[in-house]
Amino acid sequence: MGRRIAASRLFAPVRSLFSGNASLESNRHLVRHFAGLARPKEDPCTWKERMEKIRNIGISAHIDSGKTTLTERILFYTGRINEIHEVRGKDGVGAKMDSMDLERERGITIQSAATHCTWGDHQINIIDTPGHVDFTIEVERALRVLDGAILVLCGVGGVQSQSITVDRQMRRYDVPRLAFVNKLDRTGADPWKVIEQLRKKLRHNCAAVQIPIGLEDEFQGLVDLVHNKAFYFTGTHGEIIKEVEIPQDLVAFAAEKRHTLIEAISEVDDVLAEKFIADEPITANELLAAIRRTVISLKFFPVFMGSAYKNKGVQLLLNGVIDFLPCPIEVSNYALDQKKKEEKVELTGSPDGPLVGLAFKLEEGRFGQLTYLRIYEGVIRKGEMIVNANTGKKVKVPRLVRMHADDMEDIQEAGAGEIVAVFGIDCASGDTFTDGSVKYTMTSMNVPEPVMSLAITPANRDSLPNFSKALNRFQREDPTFRISLDQESGQTIMSGMGELHLDIYVERMRREYKVETTVGKPQVNFRETITQRADFDYLHKKQSGGQGQYGRVIGYIEPLPEDSEKKFEFENMMIGQAIPSSYIPAIEKGFLEAINSGSLIGFPVERVRYVLVDGAAHSVDSSELAFKLAALYAFRQCYAAANPTILEPIMSVELKAPVEFQGSVTGDLNKRKGIIVSSGQEGDDCVLMAHVPLNNMFGYSTALRSMTQGKGEFSMEYYQHAQVPKETQQKLILELKKTKG
Repeated sequence: MGRRIAASRLFAPVRSLFSGNASLESNRHLVRHFAGLARPKEDPCTWKERMEKIRNIGISAHIDSGKTTLTERILFYTGRINEIHEVRGKDGVGAKMDSMDLERERGITIQSAATHCTWGDHQINIIDTPGHVDFTIEVERALRVLDGAILVLCGVGGVQSQSITVDRQMRRYDVPRLAFVNKLDRTGADPWKVIEQLRKKLRHNCAAVQIPIGLEDEFQGLVDLVHNKAFYFTGTHGEIIKEVEIPQDLVAFAAEKRHTLIEAISEVDDVLAEKFIADEPITANELLAAIRRTVISLKFFPVFMGSAYKNKGVQLLLNGVIDFLPCPIEVSNYALDQKKKEEKVELTGSPDGPLVGLAFKLEEGRFGQLTYLRIYEGVIRKGEMIVNANTGKKVKVPRLVRMHADDMEDIQEAGAGEIVAVFGIDCASGDTFTDGSVKYTMTSMNVPEPVMSLAITPANRDSLPNFSKALNRFQREDPTFRISLDQESGQTIMSGMGELHLDIYVERMRREYKVETTVGKPQVNFRETITQRADFDYLHKKQSGGQGQYGRVIGYIEPLPEDSEKKFEFENMMIGQAIPSSYIPAIEKGFLEAINSGSLIGFPVERVRYVLVDGAAHSVDSSELAFKLAALYAFRQCYAAANPTILEPIMSVELKAPVEFQGSVTGDLNKRKGIIVSSGQEGDDCVLMAHVPLNNMFGYSTALRSMTQGKGEFSMEYYQHAQVPKETQQKLILELKKTKG
């Protein structure tokens, strides 16, 4: 911030490597490093200095908050691209990070895209993520490997439903973050309302580090509260920054907001609290250090402001990324040592340590499978052998690249803290790679369960090979996209996170593989469960010449509590050796097979505990198969007595529409069996939060548009599976009988 924005910082990042107090030797290392060349062995001071110059950040937000526009400006100001293009490709080009045609046409980000740039003498690796809830896995896997993040919020919309989801994901992986209140040039923009929502809705200890000079049409620049300076952005693309004293009419307001900032930090930082209580003056450097400490320890959340579209505030945000977000060695990363019963091992980030890298994203590129890797320790080099710790396979690194959206830059090696991509390596998303000297695996990311399915078949038999190829590729790339075969109808069923998610894959199949498909009516992924305990005593006995089959199991099934983290449990409470212990795993296998399909409508059974209390075995006829079948049939036999019921996915729906349509919108939600959780007003719009069964939400976007003259908008995400009403259950069972009939 402050005076550090100079021409050298904006336009000559490599030249600035040789300024300041850095030694010539360490600068040589940095130049070789940025050029992707092999570097000699470094002493600890040098590699730590190099690591301090790296930032791995993600940009996440609710759909349409301006993430991709912000990333485009960052790339321009850091000299990574020479001209700015807008989202939706209005000029026929489109934003750099939206490299897919579908992204440019629809104006949304579908796949997260990685790039890197330099700001001064710092290297920033950036991942731009989608905002739509259907592509939530892209955000999930990006946050798993990042050290910091920018949460972009719309200055008008504020904290929206997907902002809450993204923030929850950031909390899950303990990601330090900054907020950027965007679109302050728009009518109705109010950054103070957004900060209030951050405190109330997300429960963040946050405060503004800047205040805007004017709002809406009069938005001109920003006052930096840390350095007490005002900044104006001029030039064709806001590249010329003018630093002046704070305008006289804002001096008192800036002093008040700086006091609020210091007060918020003092609550969580003892060093600053001492000075604040003693009423001593606090310098810019002391405040900078305190913000950095509290951001990294996840106790404070600084709020930046600006308008990416109008080229205001982006450079100051970049300074904030360098000043406040952690470098790779300031974040604790752990691996699990498979040789020592998954003992936790802290990774230091040293280039001299064993190689440890996580494959967090797969993509089918022009030259085969592209595997995105985050390196946590050691160095990966082109041409060297690496080991997949999950499969034990040794593979050679044929090509190592640094990504810039869909462009690639060949490099010879990459060290800890970097995000790179490798070609020609066969692996799955979440696999760990090492140099073979250790058997470490990184903890995997959270993968949400699909909530919607479609039956899909190729329009003609000639396109079957391409159809299979496309489905295999999409499954490898996206863990939330699943393919299964309906045993009865023989249809291929694809499952995903929502209508848009599956629609995008159908469209990609048509464009990328030239496969026209016929798509069935969307089907919701129901589940079954039991509501009471039921006992079983089942004997599986079969004699047909030769060795027979004999296995008896006695026990009960009971429902698990609704808040249970486990979906099913198997418990052996047998006393003595009525059944030899070698057959117990086969009994568990039989139970797991039985819950794959319930007898009501054929969907998997959840929230169930299978308890084995007794049984009997035969010295000759008992076998693993006999006990597996006994467990399976025992479950089916007592399932009806456990009063089974159907569970349906309930969606959390956030809806915004002009106040005059509130009555018709609410009435429609009630018809769809929705429960309104909260309602409020933002300007002339009403904002409703409701829980609605997914089965009743098909075609809702069209219905909402017609009800609100095209002015309403909504977003939804999975909330939970809940019991369906009795009449719905009867209807679903009848539908299944009709299909079978």
